[in-house]
Amino acid sequence: MSGFGPKSEWLQNIQANGEEEISIGSMHFKASHRFLGASEAENALRDYENRNQLLAPLVRRVLCALLGWKYTGSSEDRRRLIAQLPLVAFQPKTNHS
Repeated sequence: MSGFGPKSEWLQNIQANGEEEISIGSMHFKASHRFLGASEAENALRDYENRNQLLAPLVRRVLCALLGWKYTGSSEDRRRLIAQLPLVAFQPKTNHS
């Protein structure tokens, strides 16, 4: 999720050069990206919230601060959030010889 919206520098950088490198713990890999469509983004948010119910109050407080309005986790709020904060999926690039 681009927490600072579609004009955030990191999001503009990946759109401009397409040479993303992902680091997760000690793993590093080159990746490609794509923007999630509205339905897919809403499902991803709902799934994340369902898997992380203990963190939900903290995540909602952070989202409220980023969004500037009270995010409750409702379907309507998810759709509104997605319109404001783009969701991006990354996938490892495969090496073709």
